[in-house]
Amino acid sequence: MEKGRRTENGNACLSETANGGEDVYSCKESDESSVDHLVIMVHGILGSASDWKFGAEQFVNKLPDKVFVHCSERNMAKLTLDGVDVMGERLAEEVLEVIRRKPGLSKISFVAHSVGGLVARYAIGRLYRPPKGESTEEVSDNACEEGSKGTIAGLEPINFITVATPHLGSRGNKQVPFLFGVTAFEKAAGRVIHWIFRRTGRHLFLTDDDEGKPPLLKRMVEDHGECQFMSALRSFRRRVAYSNVGYDHIVGWRTSSIRRNNELPKWEDSVDEKYPHIVYEEHCKALDAKQHEPISTEDDGLDKLEEELVTGLSSVSWEKVDVSFHSSRLRFAAHSVIQVKDLYMHSEECVKFKLAKM
Repeated sequence: MEKGRRTENGNACLSETANGGEDVYSCKESDESSVDHLVIMVHGILGSASDWKFGAEQFVNKLPDKVFVHCSERNMAKLTLDGVDVMGERLAEEVLEVIRRKPGLSKISFVAHSVGGLVARYAIGRLYRPPKGESTEEVSDNACEEGSKGTIAGLEPINFITVATPHLGSRGNKQVPFLFGVTAFEKAAGRVIHWIFRRTGRHLFLTDDDEGKPPLLKRMVEDHGECQFMSALRSFRRRVAYSNVGYDHIVGWRTSSIRRNNELPKWEDSVDEKYPHIVYEEHCKALDAKQHEPISTEDDGLDKLEEELVTGLSSVSWEKVDVSFHSSRLRFAAHSVIQVKDLYMHSEECVKFKLAKM
């Protein structure tokens, strides 16, 4: 239910929901009947629904007759410390509730920042349903066919976009840049992170072993039990990973861009005149793990588990967009700036989020 508070910014109207979330949609009644695309925006650790308010307004102002945007409300502030799986379950239920109160939707996309990208990956695994008449096993047998299998909560999956998300976790070398790549610091962080970030910290540093199961992030590169993580991810038409190449002290370039050390590209100052902070773009095709030549994890600085995460996530295609704020006055806040929370603070740092085929 909505509280009834409504504000306007350009063509965008914002309503605050009872739990503190935000719905953003076109103020024009003439646009409402044609809106069929739900965009779920997920914040990061210790964040709130308002973190994506500016971004949501931009989507609606640009596509007023196409999108209805919901800024997630169920995992705000300290609730982000409860674990990726617990947050993912909450997000999945929240998505279902939005769909129930907003009939007429037929498409769905996700835009998620930082840990929110992992939460969104968990939630879609819970919400995924194979095509009618096909079992999950049959869908897995046709895994090479991207963007054509199954639904997310009954809607057609379109875009899955992550922004500075630690897809490979945070325990590897330089995955948390403020530890300066010092092995002793990184190992110590893995032992004490749960004191600060509780269960979420264990998931990020891959130290969780619930009931003897593999770490959650390892399970999330497979279809595991009731959660069809990879079938869900594969069902989207597009997957895009935005990453900071530097000055992000929270999430390293390798983990956010789903790359090995030897795959990190050389970049120029800019590759896009309109968005000068974008310094590299590439489209990575889905790779069959069975056709991979073995990678020497020792030479590359990865351990076996990280290599399994890279290989698993590379089994679907990704558009990778690398961003650098090295010339910005706010470069040392890159992890926050890439999300563009506030126009006045971050206007010079705006990067593009490409929502195609709406």
